[in-house]
Amino acid sequence: MIWIIRTKLIWRNARIIRFPFDLRGKKYISISKGFTTGVGCRLEAYPMNDNKVLYIGENVQMNDYVHITAMSSVKIGNNVLIASKIYISDCIHGSYIGDENDSSPLTFPSKRPLSSKPVVIEDNVWLGEFVSVLPGVTIGKGTIVGANSVVSKDLPPYVIAVGTPAKPIKKYNFDSNRWDKI
Repeated sequence: MIWIIRTKLIWRNARIIRFPFDLRGKKYISISKGFTTGVGCRLEAYPMNDNKVLYIGENVQMNDYVHITAMSSVKIGNNVLIASKIYISDCIHGSYIGDENDSSPLTFPSKRPLSSKPVVIEDNVWLGEFVSVLPGVTIGKGTIVGANSVVSKDLPPYVIAVGTPAKPIKKYNFDSNRWDKI
């Protein structure tokens, strides 16, 4: 009952936030109705301007020890299930894309300039245990990402993806109502 009261003091729309709960930059975070967390979750918003940068849709269930960081834009759709020990971020220390602006390995990582690319997790996505979602990624509607996967590139809708980097191994067939191997 105490968690429910504390929840309503933090976000009226949330269903329940379990504590401890680490919240940084609350005014830059938008949470829709039905939000649920496990214990030890951390939401951070460090915008480049004065706008909201972390958007969480309706009925998002986030389990224990989830860490989400947003600098430009992290959007999580409706009815998303996020298992425990997940990391989602739209930013990193430095640039490593292979051009003249790349960060030097001689510079301390904490001193490298932050770079950011938006992250989008569409509706009805399920992220398994220990998944990491890196900057610049879109995960399509209805996609399942298996445990211990690292999502470093876009995933299409209605697939099951696993691995490091995460790659689709099955796609939902709406004609047969089955998951077909790719």
